[in-house]
Amino acid sequence: MVFSIVEVARMSGVTSRTLRHYDAIGLLPPAGVSGNGYRYYEQEELLRLQQILVLRELDLGLAEIASILDEQTDRVQSLRNHLERLVRERDRLTRVADTVARTIDELARNEGKQNMSEIARPENLFDGFDPTEHEHEAQQRWPDQWAQSKKFTDTLTPTDTERMQREQTAAMIRMAELMTAGLGVDDAQVQVEIERAYQSIRRMWTPDAQAFKGLGQMYVDDPRFAATYDAITPGLAAFYRDAMAVYADARLG
Repeated sequence: MVFSIVEVARMSGVTSRTLRHYDAIGLLPPAGVSGNGYRYYEQEELLRLQQILVLRELDLGLAEIASILDEQTDRVQSLRNHLERLVRERDRLTRVADTVARTIDELARNEGKQNMSEIARPENLFDGFDPTEHEHEAQQRWPDQWAQSKKFTDTLTPTDTERMQREQTAAMIRMAELMTAGLGVDDAQVQVEIERAYQSIRRMWTPDAQAFKGLGQMYVDDPRFAATYDAITPGLAAFYRDAMAVYADARLG
């Protein structure tokens, strides 16, 4: 069967513009072009598009996807491999969703308590989060800082990692308490917490003012980080960002 670009867009949910882009970069050339200049696709192209969409769900870039698809020799085995990765990611996301749901339940049951440490158990807040998930991205974006951080994290034992996660969670809860109490981001107590956060980061690498602000902005812009912070209390990621900007201007500028 032959399908027009409009039909493929409708079936797959991928826009015609994106399909034309995939053609332009060689990722998904059509089966051919009709006499009137319209692209058309056959089963082979639809199967390749399915694989592209699967790999996009795994957060792979287009160049990496092209390399994987061009090197594969057994489509069935490749699909089995993709399925295994999807199942692992599904299971991880299920644990993350359960963690957030558990936190919501705890917050709802204890609404009105003054001390948030009574609400959420720190050891439970990060269940399901993969600490290596952002490693490749960080290596690409900040190679020097990543190298410094890697030296530090390579020395950590599982016990050290668990302790640091507990410390981070406790710090997030303290910040949430200050935010919900109505303190501003420039309040002395808030800035004490940011100083602690900065010193904690310095164990791995030393950000300047711009880098520290950029890190705070990433807490908001990256949905993975934002979900982690806002699972404690809505708006916490933005509160951290603004407080980190104040600290950077006052202490690191």
